[in-house]
Amino acid sequence: MVKLTFCLRRRGDMTFDEFSRYWGEVHAPLVAERAAVLGIRRYLQVRTVDAPALHAALQKRNGGAPEPFDGIAELWFDDVEAFTAARDPKAQQAARELLDDERRFIDLARSPMWLGNERIIV
Repeated sequence: MVKLTFCLRRRGDMTFDEFSRYWGEVHAPLVAERAAVLGIRRYLQVRTVDAPALHAALQKRNGGAPEPFDGIAELWFDDVEAFTAARDPKAQQAARELLDDERRFIDLARSPMWLGNERIIV
C-alpha cells in the first residue's frame, strides 16, 4: 500500500470551524462517493486540535516552526502504479470534481502533499 498525505491549510477567508465543518460534511462524502473509481482504499481525516497556546509552544520548541496545518488527509492506494495509472474518463471527472471542491476550502498553494510508505514502529 502507498499513502497520499495531504497537509491542509484552510483558505484565508474561512474560520477553522467553517473549514472543519465543510471538510467533514461536504468534502468527505464527495471523496467517499468517488473512492472506488479513483482506487482509494482508505480515506482518513485528522483535524488539528483547537489549542493555540499549545501549538505556539510547539512552534517555539522547534525554533519558530511554521504554523500548524488545519488538518491532514490520508488516502491509501494499492501501489504507486494504481495512483498514477492512466484513468478512464469517469476517474478523470471524479478527480476534477474533487479538485474543484478543494478550491472552495483549502489554500492549495500552502498545502503540501506527497506519496509515501508507512513504517510502523509502535
